[in-house]
Amino acid sequence: MVQGTTSDAGKSTLVAGLCRLFARKGTQVAPFKPQNMALNSAVTEDGGEIGRAQALQAVACQLEPHTDFNPVLLKPSSDTGAQIIIHGKALTSLEAKTFFGPESRHYKATAMNAVLQSFERLTHQYDMVIVEGAGSPAEINLREGDIANMGFAEAVDCPVIIIADIDKGGVFAHLVGTLALLSLSEQSRVKGFVINRFRGDISLLQSGIDWLESYTNKPVLGVLPYLHDLHLDAEDALIDSPLKTSDVIEHQQKITVLVFVFPRISNHTDFDPLRLHPQIDFHYISQQTQAKSLPPAADLIIMPGSKNVRADLAFMREQGWDKLVNKHLRYGGKVIGICGGYQMLGHQIDDPLGIEDEAGSSKGLGLLALNTTLTNEKLLTKVSGYLQLDDDKVAVSGYEIHCGESHLLTEANLNQPIEIFYEQADTNANTSAKSSVKSSVKSSVNSVAYKNIGNHEEDEQIGLPSLRFDGQVSNDNQILGCYMHGLFDSPDACQLILRWAGLSSAESLDINQIREQQLERLADVLETHLDMDKLTGSL
Repeated sequence: MVQGTTSDAGKSTLVAGLCRLFARKGTQVAPFKPQNMALNSAVTEDGGEIGRAQALQAVACQLEPHTDFNPVLLKPSSDTGAQIIIHGKALTSLEAKTFFGPESRHYKATAMNAVLQSFERLTHQYDMVIVEGAGSPAEINLREGDIANMGFAEAVDCPVIIIADIDKGGVFAHLVGTLALLSLSEQSRVKGFVINRFRGDISLLQSGIDWLESYTNKPVLGVLPYLHDLHLDAEDALIDSPLKTSDVIEHQQKITVLVFVFPRISNHTDFDPLRLHPQIDFHYISQQTQAKSLPPAADLIIMPGSKNVRADLAFMREQGWDKLVNKHLRYGGKVIGICGGYQMLGHQIDDPLGIEDEAGSSKGLGLLALNTTLTNEKLLTKVSGYLQLDDDKVAVSGYEIHCGESHLLTEANLNQPIEIFYEQADTNANTSAKSSVKSSVKSSVNSVAYKNIGNHEEDEQIGLPSLRFDGQVSNDNQILGCYMHGLFDSPDACQLILRWAGLSSAESLDINQIREQQLERLADVLETHLDMDKLTGSL
């Protein structure tokens, strides 16, 4: 089990690298994180959702993501509340004091039971399970009923290595202090340390390593170098646009892309292909960045997903971003809304059951002709089909995670740009979600268009349409909205959207290929800088 002295010490990256390293040696290995707190999630092959980091680690293991890899996921919806997801399905929403406080015993027992069930299944299916902790095991206020770190390790008798980030400073204090705050039995299961993100001459660190090993009687299993431009899916932290070698090519056509950062932004890994694209000047626009300088002029503005769409819509208006969008459109710019951002572009968002926050309704931006109602049934499904913009049509695939049902208004055109093949794409959707999809197709498309979907009589016999449509393009062709996450992961779809946004000579970028290259690079670094004999001998 990999635990860290702090959040962002490098646990997720180390686990991903170890997963790839062991997988390419022929070991049947699987990732596991008992409890994760993140707004970046992915849809699994068994129709649930897990943290994005565990989906990346599954790729590192050359496996399809599964809910057993992350049995408990907490998705914050406010500063004090979160949706609790057990085995991929939303169980309830709780305030932090209810989940972590004295009255949390019932939920902690339910969560630990789910964790142990998943872990048992994985240990029977795989030769090795590499476990990732959460935050730090030294959070003494959260020790009672812990399922994320040492509480889990003690329950299953799991050996532990602790990773610390030297780039932030104080690495020896972090390691010694973390060890000191553990119980004697927890200290005994710590088999060694890993120092992460080291820059400079390793010989200058050796005296500190010698002291640490002597003082703690624990070996340092390796010192990992700072990996510049390591492009892997982030668990939750936003990553600024990296430097790109092609930035020096003055004559290359480029566009500027802005992405709004909502307080509850979700699945911002959607934009990694844009952030890494050599022809895109990419900017996240947040309350903090806006306080320093005005947003640059843009060709494309993107409104991302949100875990609390009405609250983030209100935040957007407080920042004046609604006015920025309207001005941008007046000057001919393009706008994309994805999932929650798509809902915001409509006329109305209703939350009668208080799914995300207090029950109520919010007026949308009124830029697309749709209304949205939030329901207690969440649609979780992988999707594939075609994206059509202008006169071009290309293959696209991704996933949907949302509680909202959006209905096109009567005055809406029928320019719905994404055709999703239902039989191939929605096999993982639960029955209620399928029913919701069928209802939305019939309410969104008129009878003539519906007959053109496929064999209507055959569809009615099986109870499902053969395909459905997602999204909407405005009559003036300036605004695109849809529910599909991962829209830019398909190289042809990304290239088509960039052409639609004004980049006529858009290059193709394959984020999946980049992910594979980076995982191999990471595994190579671990194999070079970790003492694999000590590491495997401690397991």
